[in-house]
Amino acid sequence: MLTIHAAAEQIRDGLLSPVELLETCLRRIDEQEPKVRAWVFVDPERARAEAEALTVELRNGHWRGPLHGVPVGIKDIIDVFDWPTAAGSKRWANSVARQDAVVVRRLRSAGAVLVGKTVTTQYASFDPPPTRNPWRLDRTPGGSSSGSAAAVACGMCLAALGSQTGGSICRPAAFCGVVGFKPTYGRVSCDGLLPLAHSMDHPGPLTRCVRDAALLLQVLADAPAPDFTAQFGPECKPPRLGRPRGFFAARAEPATLAHLESVVATLRNEGAAFAETGLPAAFAEVESRHGIVMAVESALYHEYRLQRHPEDYGPNITRLLKSGLACAAPEYARTKEHQKRLSFEMNRALADVDALLIPATTGPAPDAATTGDPVFNSPWSYTGLPSIVLPSGRTADGLPLAVQLIGRHDDEATLLAAAAWCEAALKVDLGEPRLLET
Repeated sequence: MLTIHAAAEQIRDGLLSPVELLETCLRRIDEQEPKVRAWVFVDPERARAEAEALTVELRNGHWRGPLHGVPVGIKDIIDVFDWPTAAGSKRWANSVARQDAVVVRRLRSAGAVLVGKTVTTQYASFDPPPTRNPWRLDRTPGGSSSGSAAAVACGMCLAALGSQTGGSICRPAAFCGVVGFKPTYGRVSCDGLLPLAHSMDHPGPLTRCVRDAALLLQVLADAPAPDFTAQFGPECKPPRLGRPRGFFAARAEPATLAHLESVVATLRNEGAAFAETGLPAAFAEVESRHGIVMAVESALYHEYRLQRHPEDYGPNITRLLKSGLACAAPEYARTKEHQKRLSFEMNRALADVDALLIPATTGPAPDAATTGDPVFNSPWSYTGLPSIVLPSGRTADGLPLAVQLIGRHDDEATLLAAAAWCEAALKVDLGEPRLLET
């Protein structure tokens, strides 16, 4: 399956047209969507019209850049003009957006072809989605960017937009065997996204490789933004990676820890340096404090609608909202102080390394009754630090495994360069998902 940067070269050189690329993706959707269920809906007529217009532009000598003619999926909490934004709600199924979200507007300007809306868990929360993991259909694809991760893994699109408030980009990416990138909090506009918890909501891309994630961020980021691929290339030095223990070692499955040690050995043999990195004392409270912020801020948005339409809320998000409504104001205030302090302390802990290296998830994708545990992802949503997940291997029965790199605030360029180096050193090729029933 093509990456964006490989497709971009072919499109620019006239070896591949946007129409041909789109038709390849639409064929994959026709073949695999009945089993995977990654899409809320697909709009082939509109996508074909966009691809044809972009093909004409190329004939006239106008190339918009690496996203020119690239098919992209949009998570269904993000507004696209004249498409519904249902967010997993039955009552909002026909709630048509009257304008594009900022991120969608930027994708259009860059020449991306919008294929359709990808499945989200209900209101980007924890209730399991209809989407199935393309590697094992009885396993979860993760959440809440479930459809985005599955669609990219299957080649139904070359990239998709997701969002993360806990682990909603990085966990689905890990479970489905793709790259998931959560930028620094505030780097990408949330204008036109249905909020979950406003102080932790992060839009970001899911792609097939690290370079593609950098290309998407270049388009999505608020200005001014640096060149996120400036440190890529053969001259890129091996990174210095921090290894925090404790919190992650205590929660990871034994096989996950063994896999991480294997990854570390490979990276060290290729030239990476490693340093033990201590976690601030305040990190011990990150799991519970993250839950408080998510619950209270979600309740702020959903309170009155939950009262009017309780039937439109699944059991998991209902519990989340009720806990937010019950939270005492002083406790929320203390949590916001903790959030601010830990963000500062984590940035300081990263001062002497290019990135932290940790497992992406506690283990491979569990069964479809859950979306998996976000405990290894939510600290970075809480502190706003940028994080990226990349495939690092497979289990004995073929499920994807992944590692996660964490960077400093507003230093995505260094984080992406470190991730690209690790990706090249690991040389992981998962192949194509097999859509196995068991």
